[in-house]
Amino acid sequence: MTAPRVKAAREVAGACHAGPMKRDVSSRIALNVAEPAELVFAISASTHYSPDAERLTATADGAPLEIAEFADVHGTRLHRVMAPVGAFVIEYSATIGDGDTAVADDVERFVYLRPSRYAESDALAPTAGAEFRGIHGSADLLTAVSSWVGTHLAYIPGSSLPTDGAARTLLARRGVCRDYAHLCIALLRALGIPARMVAVYAPGLSPMDFHAVAEAWVDGTWRAVDATTLAPRSSLVRIATGRDAADTAFLNVLSGRADLVELTVTATADVLPNDDVTRLVSIA
Repeated sequence: MTAPRVKAAREVAGACHAGPMKRDVSSRIALNVAEPAELVFAISASTHYSPDAERLTATADGAPLEIAEFADVHGTRLHRVMAPVGAFVIEYSATIGDGDTAVADDVERFVYLRPSRYAESDALAPTAGAEFRGIHGSADLLTAVSSWVGTHLAYIPGSSLPTDGAARTLLARRGVCRDYAHLCIALLRALGIPARMVAVYAPGLSPMDFHAVAEAWVDGTWRAVDATTLAPRSSLVRIATGRDAADTAFLNVLSGRADLVELTVTATADVLPNDDVTRLVSIA
């Protein structure tokens, strides 16, 4: 089936409401560390924001631990903790206003046109060519891909594995936010549109959790794509940015052993805007 032609998306810079937005976000991760572990977290708002208030703490059996911060080329803030054996807890909270829109450059365009581990655009090129034949222009293709993915997948928590990529998601026709994002990314890349994944705090999301969306390069600007339509794009708070989920995980255990015991995420906004899916929206 060929996707229907869609109306050109209208542009909105950053938000679908008037005035600045204030968001309160937080996360709490509890681990059982069975062997001394090197842990790297991506749970803080990116460097695109200047939080009004912010707090990050890590403890092992109640004792404070040192946290080292690193920032990558996209402004993702990575926090490394050397955790001893025991009950580990890391907590983050922040009050965040509007931020600076992510700047696109040609090097990013090259990187995000390539296939990646979870977004196999080369394997899905025949599907993309067949489904979106006759649709031209980045904005029209972005809207068409988002709509197609949203109507062809069923959102079913627990229905996919952490190792599933876009090709497997397409075959299964179900998944969660990261699966929707991976499929959007793979199809967009196959159509010649650079695309990437963004991990976010998402006011309005239910049930609340970390959320994943895609970003597509449209006329030199990164635009948010969320085929799940579970949270308004203009309220999202960027955490991590990369090729796919391999670059945006909230936790990497680099050595040792640590098992997840608890994950709690909250995200609220003083005004929760409507999200017109035909509009082009950028997030900070």
